[in-house]
Amino acid sequence: MENDLVITERREGYQVITLNRPDRLNSFNEAMHAALMAALRDAEADETCRALVLTGAGRGFCAGQDLSDRVFSPGQVPDLSSTLERLYNPLVRKLRALRMPVIGAVNGVAAGAGANLALACDIVLAARSAKFIQAFAKLGLVPDSGGTWFLPRLVGPARARALALLAEPVPADRAEAWGMIWKSVEDGALMDEAHRLAAHFAVQPTLGLRLIKQALDASETNDLDHQLNLERDLQGQAGRTPDYIEGVTAFFEKRQPKFTGRA
Repeated sequence: MENDLVITERREGYQVITLNRPDRLNSFNEAMHAALMAALRDAEADETCRALVLTGAGRGFCAGQDLSDRVFSPGQVPDLSSTLERLYNPLVRKLRALRMPVIGAVNGVAAGAGANLALACDIVLAARSAKFIQAFAKLGLVPDSGGTWFLPRLVGPARARALALLAEPVPADRAEAWGMIWKSVEDGALMDEAHRLAAHFAVQPTLGLRLIKQALDASETNDLDHQLNLERDLQGQAGRTPDYIEGVTAFFEKRQPKFTGRA
């Protein structure tokens, strides 16, 4: 599927979704919100899609909100709460809830909501030239799109507070060293590495990976007792899948398993 704002490329077992407003550093307007949400829903509904790559066209991943959509009349008081409730929050929730692994391939600047969109992915790769910027303080705003939730959990409270208050850019190498992302790679190798990971996930036990995602998300708020109970329940589900039987059978037969990713 291709339109002016989002490009979807279908590969064997996975899809690549590219934000496509390169002249605006792929910043969000309402139309791109709608196009990206539609692309995510299409990927979710496609049973052959077992992994997803999210990246940006041109020299940026996503610069957050397009401020040209934020021109106000004299005396007008904007309602940014409504914007978050209608657009950004559903987008982050959808991205986190997808049944397959999501790889963020950050090819350039990821600022504001664009940075937090990247951090919402399961595995984040970044080109060496990429930078992550919590730009909100420069506008007198609060980090949104999950920023105040992701940052402390990824980099710790001291760094999260400084990043949010100072709005200083974090280069890809430092983001990797701090645990903000999985890996930084040379610019020219970014998409090759993203495709390699997606192709790997495309032949893995997709339902089991979904349950791993569910368990890790719940662990952020569960105490140990509740997490142990959740692991018990999810392991019960995983053990009833054909992929578990295939994995054990392949182990004893000393061959590579052929996972279907289906219940």
